[in-house]
Amino acid sequence: MSTIIFPSPIYGPVHSRRLGLSLGINLMPADGKICTFDCIYCECGFNKDHHTHTHHPSREEVAEALARQLEKMHNDGEHPDVLTFAGNGEPTSNPHFPEIVDDTIRLRDKWCPDAKISVLSNSTFIGHEQTRQALMKVDNNILKLDTVDADYIQLTDRPTQPSYDVKKVIENMKLFNGHVIIQTMFMKGTTVDRKGQTVSVDNTSDRYVEPWLEAVKAIKPQGVMVYTIDRETPDHNLCKATHEELDSIRDRVVAAGFPCTASY
Repeated sequence: MSTIIFPSPIYGPVHSRRLGLSLGINLMPADGKICTFDCIYCECGFNKDHHTHTHHPSREEVAEALARQLEKMHNDGEHPDVLTFAGNGEPTSNPHFPEIVDDTIRLRDKWCPDAKISVLSNSTFIGHEQTRQALMKVDNNILKLDTVDADYIQLTDRPTQPSYDVKKVIENMKLFNGHVIIQTMFMKGTTVDRKGQTVSVDNTSDRYVEPWLEAVKAIKPQGVMVYTIDRETPDHNLCKATHEELDSIRDRVVAAGFPCTASY
C-alpha cells in the first residue's frame, strides 16, 4: 500500500519531471486523501486507506502559508518555476478553489512573477462555471484524460461519482478553447476487476490510443503530457509503459499538430 500523504496547505518545493522546481499547494486535509477518483496508480494510495479527520484548509490558511513560504524562498534567493495545485486529492473540489486561485496569482505576482501557476486536475469539476473560469486564469490548466474508453476508466481511474461521463468531460474540455493541457497516464500490467478477475490495464495499443488521439484533436489543447508510473502504486501489479511506447504516442500527437512531452 502506498502511503504518500502530503502536508497541507503548502509542501515542497519538489523537482517535478514535467514542471521543474515546483512549490505544491495542497487544498485537501493534511491527514488523509479526498478525491473524486480512486486511481489504482495513485501515489497517495486508495481512498479507503486514508480517511481524513480534519477540515479542508481555508482560503485564509492557504494564503497565509503560501505568503510565508514565498517570502522565505525569495529571501533565500530561491524562486520556484511553478506553483502547483496538487496533493491529497482533487484540488478543484475545495469549496474556495476560485478565490484561492485569485490569491495565488496575487502572491505569485508579488514574490515570484516569473513562476507559472499549474493545476493538476482529474477534470471532474470542469463542468462548473466558477471552476472553469478559475482554471482559465492559471498558466497551466492540466486536465486528466487517461482514455475515452468508459470501461477502462471504471477499471483504473474508478470515479467515485456515478454520474461521471467521459464524453461529457471531453465536451467540457472543448469549452476552454485551447487553454488546456491534456495529461494521460499510459501503463501496463494487471489489476483485479469488480468481478474478481485478473485483467490487463495496458492502454498503449491502438485500441486505446487511436480514439484517445481523436479526442485530443477535437479538444485542440495547447499541449499534451503523456507519462507513466514513477512512484509506488497501491496496486502492485502495475508496470511502466516503455520509452519506445511513450515516444511513439508522443510522436503521433506531434504529427497531429500538438506539442507533446513524454515522461518516463
